[in-house]
Amino acid sequence: MGQLKLTGVTKSFDKAQVIKPTDLTIEEGEFAVFVGPSGCGKSTMLRMIAGLEEITSGSVEIDGQVVNDMPPVKRGISMVFQSYALYPHMSVFENIAFPLRVARMDEVEVKSRVQQAAEVLKLTERLDHRPSELSGGQRQRVAIGRAIVREPQIFLFDEPLSNLDAALRADMRVELSRLHGKLGNTMIYVTHDQIEAMTMADKIVVLRDGIIEQVGSPLELFHKPANQFVAGFIGNPNMNFLPCTCSDIDSTGVTVALEDGTLAQIPVPAETVQVGDALTLGIRPNDLSADAGEIAISFTPEVIERLGSETVIYGATQGDVALCAVADGSVRMKAGEMRSLWLNPPDAHLFRADGSAFDRSVDLEALAELD
Repeated sequence: MGQLKLTGVTKSFDKAQVIKPTDLTIEEGEFAVFVGPSGCGKSTMLRMIAGLEEITSGSVEIDGQVVNDMPPVKRGISMVFQSYALYPHMSVFENIAFPLRVARMDEVEVKSRVQQAAEVLKLTERLDHRPSELSGGQRQRVAIGRAIVREPQIFLFDEPLSNLDAALRADMRVELSRLHGKLGNTMIYVTHDQIEAMTMADKIVVLRDGIIEQVGSPLELFHKPANQFVAGFIGNPNMNFLPCTCSDIDSTGVTVALEDGTLAQIPVPAETVQVGDALTLGIRPNDLSADAGEIAISFTPEVIERLGSETVIYGATQGDVALCAVADGSVRMKAGEMRSLWLNPPDAHLFRADGSAFDRSVDLEALAELD
């Protein structure tokens, strides 16, 4: 069990509506990630699900039961916060056991649940230690263990890795994914880091200004974003956006003219565009080649980052539009030396003036099999 359903949920502080009317369903056993820039409403939405924040209107259902007026402890959820919130004077065992002590659970059951959680989280040898003797990653695992022992229907995570260094964050992403695989519970995770969203989620919910922009699998959002905001937020490095103009329309797609006069025919349906319309061409850095392709884009490298297996190149087009490309680790490239980057039109994205995306030919069923 652990299905979550939001229907028409809103949140207002005085006259400011920070969460617009929201409908969302998260199925039992899914790992859903709320992602978006700071201030988009993702943590507020998580706190409304937890019962820590009252909703202004709408309903929150868990397994078909409306829980709007139900206190957090009765909702069958456990929440892990950004701060570890551990008791420094207690051992790891007692920190994990704390919610069970509060519930006056039998001592035999307390020991059994704590031992099981410790085994899952690889904390068995640390149960007698104090939090001050643990690393940041171990402390976060203790906080997660405290949530596990309650055996909730839904786990809620509010940016739990943001206090860790880069290496620990990578390790903890893997551990959380493994934990989800072992427990099978519904998990809802809030982050501003799109890498965390892409690597852990079954379902990503992209928010902006209190509105859900798109819901889908990581690969669906990467290959078929609904709009320019989602396209720019999902993917690392970020998608390139080049201003262009519609110069021709036919049955095979839309031909656009870049600022330097370069023409590119993009294979997208052309029903909602007219010659002369201002558009935006979206190109993933990995879809630009330093060697060959159909369309050449004049480019001057400015910063070249050699990472070993790949090279990230930052620069600008002839029209002084910022451009980033990801090339082979041994690519020959010099800063300040103008050259061409190549694009194959089927790899490109096209956006209207309002930011909405033209439909791309993407096999979503094949992507679903990969996920």
